[in-house]
Amino acid sequence: MGVKLRRTLILSAVAGTVFIGATARLFVWPARGVPAHADAIVLFNGKGDRIDEAFALAYGHLAPNLLISRGSRDASNQCSPPIPGVAVTCFDPDPVTTQGEAEFAGRMAATHHWRSVVLVTSRPQDTRGRLRMGRCFGGRIYVATAPLPKRQWPKAVAYEWGALAKALVIERRC
Repeated sequence: MGVKLRRTLILSAVAGTVFIGATARLFVWPARGVPAHADAIVLFNGKGDRIDEAFALAYGHLAPNLLISRGSRDASNQCSPPIPGVAVTCFDPDPVTTQGEAEFAGRMAATHHWRSVVLVTSRPQDTRGRLRMGRCFGGRIYVATAPLPKRQWPKAVAYEWGALAKALVIERRC
């Protein structure tokens, strides 16, 4: 085996290892954690049992406010019935994207002087959701993730790589 081929194989193995490690850290095992109390729970629309997770947090009185995004091509979130002690706001983001959800949540946070929010999303969307929300909200951002069926993981991870690149390079605003 020639030196050039050996070098190419080694570089390919290193690049593959870095890619797999980044995928694992960003989309499979992102940093998570929920505080004992926050100012609001923000439910981003999408795949997985997110609505159940958001309701569990709201009924557990984690926060006095619950924002439920209903808008997307595959909208699955329904507006909540009244939850005692929790102000529920359902909204259709504009644009109908994670960007629009973060913009709306950021405006609500500014209006109501929130200092902390808990995003409810799926694990693959955690990193991008946190990035988008951080551009629109200056307070503490925590993430609670809802389960995603195993069969949806490959498509979700592939999508998130592209969406994260778009968020980092093209859509850098709040």
